[in-house]
Amino acid sequence: MIRKLLKTTVIAAFVLGLGQTAFAAQPVSMDELLEQVRQGRVKDAAENQKRIQEFQAARGRQQELLRQMQAEQTRQERLSEQLESTFEVNDAAIMDLERALQDRLGELKELFGVLQQAAGDARGNFDTSVTQIQFPDRGEWLTQFAQKMGSTTRMPTMEEIERIWFELQREMTESAKVLEIPATVVNSDGEEEQRQVVRVGLFNVVSDGDYLEYVPETGRLVELQRQPQSRYTGRAEGLQETQAGLAGFGIDPTRGQLLALLVQSPSLTERIAQGKEVGYVIITLGIIAVLIAIWRLLALTATSAKVNSQAKNLENPGNNPLGRVLKIAHENPESDVEALELKLGEQILKETPKFNKMLPFLKIISVVAPLLGLLGTVTGMIITFQAITLYGAGDPKLMAGGISTALVTTVLGLVVAIPTVFMHTLVQSRAKRLTQILQEEAAGMLSERAERMG
Repeated sequence: MIRKLLKTTVIAAFVLGLGQTAFAAQPVSMDELLEQVRQGRVKDAAENQKRIQEFQAARGRQQELLRQMQAEQTRQERLSEQLESTFEVNDAAIMDLERALQDRLGELKELFGVLQQAAGDARGNFDTSVTQIQFPDRGEWLTQFAQKMGSTTRMPTMEEIERIWFELQREMTESAKVLEIPATVVNSDGEEEQRQVVRVGLFNVVSDGDYLEYVPETGRLVELQRQPQSRYTGRAEGLQETQAGLAGFGIDPTRGQLLALLVQSPSLTERIAQGKEVGYVIITLGIIAVLIAIWRLLALTATSAKVNSQAKNLENPGNNPLGRVLKIAHENPESDVEALELKLGEQILKETPKFNKMLPFLKIISVVAPLLGLLGTVTGMIITFQAITLYGAGDPKLMAGGISTALVTTVLGLVVAIPTVFMHTLVQSRAKRLTQILQEEAAGMLSERAERMG
């Protein structure tokens, strides 16, 4: 019990800070520790008594402060009542003045409304106009002027009215000009660079043969990521090089809407790619057909030249189809007409397949190409209807795009089949002509043989 009491006394002395330095510096005896505790209690009691006396002394002062605050509150309440009365009087006066102002304004309010509407409409048109790159500060002034007219409390000055008239007239004047001006352009890589650009009225801006797009949100000219066809960009380049006179140019009267649609339209390569695997097969067949037709035309043309040359020299058979037929007649001078006819017919039958070589393959391609196109169309339509089943028919672009893609293979099939039919007919006519020449010469030789034997 004594140990616990001593321990508690030591902790209390440490917390109260009594004898802290001495306790930490050197050990003390129990009597000294007890004396330090007693002195601490006496000191605390003295300090507490002092605080109580100070509080009792200040109590009277607190009452005085309270009375002062109450008096100030009463004064402020009276002042508030006076200010409320003054506010009511001023409010009534303001209402009377506003009614007098409205009566005096009269028809001027309509002028304010017209000026505000004109400024707002002009700001909307100017913000999307390509002339904004030359006159970027007019939009802020128009906004401030419209706000001023909306208040109906401030009269516009003649300078302000003349300026809005000037801005409208300047926009109309600029719409008829073709100017070359310096401007900041964001190229296709996203980098800004200074260029000389040509502004064509309010419609288009071109630079280095490329069409540019004005972005109102940023106030920058941006090079289109995808340019229209070369026939348009070529004219744009020619326009920039023209110094005076007339120059052909593809203009967009809708200020970029038609150009955006034109840019989105797929090119020939993209159209072909829409045919996918079936389209590539059809194109491959078309290339093969063209190569075969060219090869056979060249071969038949060379053979026709040799045959025509041989027809002029029937006595000396050469190494050509007609020469080989003549050689049969020369090798069998004593044969009768019937035997010679059979031998000549046999030789003509041997020569004819050489003339008609690869012609059946051309005919097959001309028949298979449209069938493959139809196959690709049916496959594409199935895919389109599956997409409609999943996403619905609410988007006409989805249906139109799918059907357009599906019909590409049909177009490719017809594009391959129609020329192939013409090439087959041309090659076949050449082959038939050579066969006819051989038959004519054989018939002539048989007639001569029949006359001699008769």
